[in-house]
Amino acid sequence: MKKLIKILGGLFLIAIIALTIFYFKNNESLPSGKQGVEADTLASKMLTALNFEAYKNTRFIEWSFRGKHFYKWDKQENIVEVSWETNKVILHTKQPRNSEVYVDGSSVENSEILQKAIDYFNNDSFWLVAPYKVFEEGIERRIVQFEGKDALLITYTTGGSTPGDSYLWILDGTGKPIKYKMWVSIIPTGGMEASWNDWVTTESGAMLPTKHEMSIGILDMGDVKGYN
Repeated sequence: MKKLIKILGGLFLIAIIALTIFYFKNNESLPSGKQGVEADTLASKMLTALNFEAYKNTRFIEWSFRGKHFYKWDKQENIVEVSWETNKVILHTKQPRNSEVYVDGSSVENSEILQKAIDYFNNDSFWLVAPYKVFEEGIERRIVQFEGKDALLITYTTGGSTPGDSYLWILDGTGKPIKYKMWVSIIPTGGMEASWNDWVTTESGAMLPTKHEMSIGILDMGDVKGYN
């Protein structure tokens, strides 16, 4: 028994050391940048490259997140059907109190499930439409030099489930996003990358991502649809 405890203790110590090395090797400080016209111009270039007008005029969007959360979003009415496991929430994004909660097909009053739906939608829709949000209220835009090229640093000062998060958008020559680096509260290492280069042009003309590659795995967005 003592030998087993020593072995487990040794493995635990090795794991702690490995995690510490990983943290210091991969952790990056949030870059500084400059707010103003240049940053806004770069943000506008990104929206143009993604055909923002088509996205803005898209009424319905469907997708899933890691095969666990499923969404049907009516952007015009600000209503989204969020479903997972045996739960379904008809979420009114602007007026959550008007939302409907169902468990096993039966209507229930459950504020916990409602809040989960709100948090899931905030997170999972971000991985789908984040580039289109760069001019929303409570967002700061800065231009940053990254590997000799202009990149767009976005900081969310309010809104969503995790205000204060920052993302550095890396763009190709046309302004289209290819990846971003993250400084977010739920990830302890700053600067972790996620790809944004698996795009599909939907029926409505909106460009949306189908997956994101990260060092910790792939985030699959499922069968992404956009239509009117």
